Amino acid sequence: MRKVNRVFTILVFIFLYIPMIVLAVASFNKGTDIAVFQGFTFSQYKELFRDNDLLRLLGNSLIIAVISMAVATVLGTIAAVGIHSMRGKMRSAVMSLTNIPMTNPDIVTGVSLALLFAFAGILLRINNVLGFWTLLIAHITFGLPYVILNVMPKLAQMDPDLAEAALDLGCTPVQAFFKVVLHEIMPGIISGALMAFTMSLDDFVISYFVTGSGFVTLPVEIYSYTKKPIQPKVYAMFTLIFVTILLLMVTMNLLQARDSSKNRKLRHREANR
Repeated sequence: MRKVNRVFTILVFIFLYIPMIVLAVASFNKGTDIAVFQGFTFSQYKELFRDNDLLRLLGNSLIIAVISMAVATVLGTIAAVGIHSMRGKMRSAVMSLTNIPMTNPDIVTGVSLALLFAFAGILLRINNVLGFWTLLIAHITFGLPYVILNVMPKLAQMDPDLAEAALDLGCTPVQAFFKVVLHEIMPGIISGALMAFTMSLDDFVISYFVTGSGFVTLPVEIYSYTKKPIQPKVYAMFTLIFVTILLLMVTMNLLQARDSSKNRKLRHREANR
């Protein structure tokens, strides 16, 4: 049974990653036909960094991803602390509401936000309301649950006596949070921030409905490229984005693994006392 599970797992990973491998190989191909490898070259990457339009679009995506990550991380951490202090049915209800944006189809979220922004534009008498700010608000909205759900387990694992001890030693509640609680939940905050960043960087569906002509991100613009033959330099762009997101996810997993190992060692020490 174990061999069957291993073979099945390998097949799943092959199915998931072969398209990206083909894309990466195509980004180093001298020719334009991905089915025929005509030689190894870095020329596609050189062309990419000479294309000011693609670099501008990538810059737009990074701006939205960084700002939305920062805002979602701050708001999500505050929300997680507040939810952690709740009890009973109220906490269950709030957690259910937190999970809805993650389980809701992206197209439903995108259309709903677009209608909301259009309604707000009518009330405020603003033409062409869709743009940078609507895109930023949308990215913060779907990034928040990832931060909350990464911070909540760290709050549950934290010893509540630590914050109380800080208060007994003269700290104010704010000082106790920044000196004790924040340090304990930092791995969860970093994991949530990285998750919010990666989800924002490669989002297309929601961005497509809430973006305007004045500010366009890379995934939205790339969609128009699929209607015509794709230039090889776009393969290079896709490869760089994939590698970046892969490195971020590996970093997040390493942080979580290190934190779990640290918690196991602490529990082992406490058990031996």
